[in-house]
Amino acid sequence: MPGTGATTGVHQDASPAELLARHAVRTPGKAAVVHPVARRDREGRPAYGSLDYAEFAAKVSACAAGLTERGVGRGTRTALLVTPGADLLILVFALMHVGAVPVVVDPGMGLSRMLECIERVGVQAFIGVPSAHLLRRLRPRSFAGVRTVIKVGRGSGGGLGALAALGARLPQPAPLRAGPDELALIGYTTGSTGPAKPVEITFGMLRGMAYGVERGHFTADMTTSLVTLPLMGVFDLAAGRTVVVPRMDMGRVGAADPAVLTDAIQRFDVNAMFASPALLGPLSAHLARTRAGVPSLRQVVSGGAPVSPGLMSALRASLPSEARVFSTYGSTEALPIALIESREAQAAPADGPAQGLGVCVGRPAPGTAVRVIKVSDGPVPRWTPRLPLPAGEIGEIVVSGEAVSPRYFQSDRADAEHKIRDGERRWHRTGDVGWIDGEGRVWFCGRKSHRVRAAGGDLHTVRCEGVFAAHPQVRRAALVGFGPDGGQRPVLCVELAPGNDREQWPRIEGELRAMGANNPVTKPISDFLPHRAFPVDIRHNAKIRRELLAGWAEDRLTGNRRPTAADRALRAVPLLGWAYLAAWPLLPWHHAALTALWWADAFLSVVVHAAQIPYALRTEHELATGRGRLRTAALTMLLGAAWWRRRGRATKRAAA
Repeated sequence: MPGTGATTGVHQDASPAELLARHAVRTPGKAAVVHPVARRDREGRPAYGSLDYAEFAAKVSACAAGLTERGVGRGTRTALLVTPGADLLILVFALMHVGAVPVVVDPGMGLSRMLECIERVGVQAFIGVPSAHLLRRLRPRSFAGVRTVIKVGRGSGGGLGALAALGARLPQPAPLRAGPDELALIGYTTGSTGPAKPVEITFGMLRGMAYGVERGHFTADMTTSLVTLPLMGVFDLAAGRTVVVPRMDMGRVGAADPAVLTDAIQRFDVNAMFASPALLGPLSAHLARTRAGVPSLRQVVSGGAPVSPGLMSALRASLPSEARVFSTYGSTEALPIALIESREAQAAPADGPAQGLGVCVGRPAPGTAVRVIKVSDGPVPRWTPRLPLPAGEIGEIVVSGEAVSPRYFQSDRADAEHKIRDGERRWHRTGDVGWIDGEGRVWFCGRKSHRVRAAGGDLHTVRCEGVFAAHPQVRRAALVGFGPDGGQRPVLCVELAPGNDREQWPRIEGELRAMGANNPVTKPISDFLPHRAFPVDIRHNAKIRRELLAGWAEDRLTGNRRPTAADRALRAVPLLGWAYLAAWPLLPWHHAALTALWWADAFLSVVVHAAQIPYALRTEHELATGRGRLRTAALTMLLGAAWWRRRGRATKRAAA
């Protein structure tokens, strides 16, 4: 397998913790993690600290001993609510060191859903920053099974002092020897197309994932990697590379400052990086605008959503000529599934999206088998030779291999819906629709659950959207539908490119209609709606949440979601409250009850309504109304939760 000397051992029968211990012996002085610290340097740039492999491994070993002392050991399901960075990486390796099972839940999925995920798994230990422990006290039901509680600080690379100090005084345990079927961690799907599901990731699956990543992407001269997704940092450290953690919020990758990322790449001679298209878009624009050179960066790997040919071209224009840009297709249950390098993507398959063929995501990753079966919504219990469809036919993409999760955690229903038995082998149903061409390349056509089941047949989102995305003034397009299955009304939502205003929409709409009418794939689409900014998934900020757009489109086209009489009556209550406040000069202030009522009304109308504004802004963004932030804030100040909470619940029920 290509890679560094340490990388060649990634696919051997060794856990990440065992591989880390080997690197600490072989290259003790090599930088393991470069991480941001609170201060800034003399030039006002973010300041960074670092840990070499000997220091990093020593912290992992000390924390492992501390965890053992606190009762965290083999099989202990442990919730981790720690800021992504050096501390999180140390804790993940320490938990694997003792055989505990980290439960990885993205806080960005929303507080309520995150707590539901923690409760569902039945965590037995909890490690988190102070604010996370406050949640534990406010929602004790979600942590009912927790026996061990450990508090860590917020500082990157310095928040584990107490745990490490405890472990440093104890005998240092050797890394646990784990078999391929032993549970390594539990990761959750994003929940962008339904309830988030707990995925069992075994040590064998981790090795398969590392094998696919290393063989598919890395070469021996790539020694430093920029990490924007913590799991990639685990693979990099297991392979012996230097991990650079930039100053950014990994829960909102689309909001990362491209200038800070560029500075980190330049300062630490970063060779490779993994990032979502939502991050790479602003980064490529920044590099083009500032003409900042990044001569060390020779590889960019993107995941979370397909990378458009335009973004690939923009990245290549700002990178060294020999640099490679990969689009990786995968999921929490199987990563990587397929990959394609920009040169191939921009060759023969480049015009595929505009023709309505979907997006080419490349050939199967090393060690992975990919097939396509007939689309169905029911279980497929057993694999038969008749299941795979011939090349060129559209169906559901299924995958098998060592990098595929064998099951979901304690969820027989999810296993029945997504797993197919093939003797000792398991095929995973991705829930994606696509096809395989004559050269063995996989084409992605959209999510099965997002297909629009119109009267004339199914319309696949990505196939249709690619036709309209070729318009130069369209930033993104999203196909949604509403109504009964077999008679759904297809609607194309359009997000215009920057610099285009609504006054240009009638002309653009006419051009889009002509484009759609000229392609048999998109001919059934007759409704087009402009949208200010699509709602996207939380983890990668790239996947469009079409189920929410569907509710918005139905509202715009039919008015079915307009306020009912009950809604109007409910909204009259806060209006009466404001009227009572305005009547202050007319009140008989000698009457104690009326005075107390006025002050209570003032508290509810002013303080409580103002406190609800952040939640209202978040709800409006999630529901994809396109309403401006100022208008949302003003309506919340006037009406409180009487308008945004009821609307949110109704739309989410419809989306489900």
